[in-house]
Amino acid sequence: MSHSPSPAPSGPPAAAPSIEDLIKKMSVETHDLEVDKFFRALVKFEGSDLHMKVGRPPMIRVRNELRPLNHPNIERIEMAKLLVPMMNDRNRRIYDDEGGADFSHSCDVDGVRWRFRVNLLQQNGCMGMVARRISNKIPNFEGLYLPASIEQLCFYDQGMVLLAGVTGSGKSTTIASMLDFINRRERVHILTLEDPIEFIFSEDKALINQREVGFDVKDFKIGMKHAVREDPDIMLVGEMRDEETFMTAIHAAETGHLVFGTIHASSAPSTIGRILDLFPEAMHKAIRSAIAFNMKGIVAQKLLKSIKPGVPRVPTCEIMLFNAIIKKIVLESQDNKLADAIRIGAADGMQDFTMSLKQLIDDNLIDRPTAFEVAPNPDALKMALKGINVSQPGII
Repeated sequence: MSHSPSPAPSGPPAAAPSIEDLIKKMSVETHDLEVDKFFRALVKFEGSDLHMKVGRPPMIRVRNELRPLNHPNIERIEMAKLLVPMMNDRNRRIYDDEGGADFSHSCDVDGVRWRFRVNLLQQNGCMGMVARRISNKIPNFEGLYLPASIEQLCFYDQGMVLLAGVTGSGKSTTIASMLDFINRRERVHILTLEDPIEFIFSEDKALINQREVGFDVKDFKIGMKHAVREDPDIMLVGEMRDEETFMTAIHAAETGHLVFGTIHASSAPSTIGRILDLFPEAMHKAIRSAIAFNMKGIVAQKLLKSIKPGVPRVPTCEIMLFNAIIKKIVLESQDNKLADAIRIGAADGMQDFTMSLKQLIDDNLIDRPTAFEVAPNPDALKMALKGINVSQPGII
């Protein structure tokens, strides 16, 4: 379901927005830009992503395939005229400093306000853009075809829950669904710190504050310093992309908050190593201890093309819950045993990608070629489809 948030540009951070800045932003968001015609096409064709590159027509991704719009090739000057007006002063500074900028954009389509996550980029000296459509409605677990055990990760009072996956794997959508599940059931304070804000929540039982880095608060560090004074019960801290982010998030989990975040990792077991890579080796033992005693679960997912009518894509999920066995393995640095521990923990709601793919095939959501194309262990999937259990309970 994401692009990595851009770090702040060099030099002093921009001042917090004034009331005049807010009014200016509202004014920009309520006036059409010429580029909005392509965003409207993306919505009307039910595409997921819009790609714009100099020398090519705009292209949209529909059911995981890129298709050109009926429009002439866009040349260099025209592209700049289309894309530059999308940026405010802060994003323009980031773009000029780094050659790219991430931010959100919105426009009206048939009277409905749609939001998009935008990445402007420079390649071969020309501007370009990739934008992802954000659903106006936050789907529930059933609508996303997520495993039922995802629900149990929403009932903790404190700790950390991570969603792992590559860019575009649906992590942000899954977290939004989890937070909305809590919103519909508990009278709590949910605080998000995002760059940029993606899903806009409608409050039900919960009180929800969403802060955008660079607009509502100068940077992530300051936002987290403020957060501990804002009485949150549940926090979304965005992507675990560096040592400071993870340490701040794990500290919040240790001090009585339920913290959600995302991380770029290919599987639930490999997430442990990905976290450790953020730190010098001398700190690894302490970080393993912090993970073992504060992590509640890691969900890794990938989006696959669906064969069910009206359902473009479905997630295959790997779920690792931190029971006593998983904690012991992490503390003892025996990460090679995590995969078998996940299979053994199926009765507790855990599952690996093989189990997930089999279930998606059984539910007629994906076809076998799609499953085998992404299966980490095709032989294990073949055996699972024949009803053969490949878990090895004696290995732990």
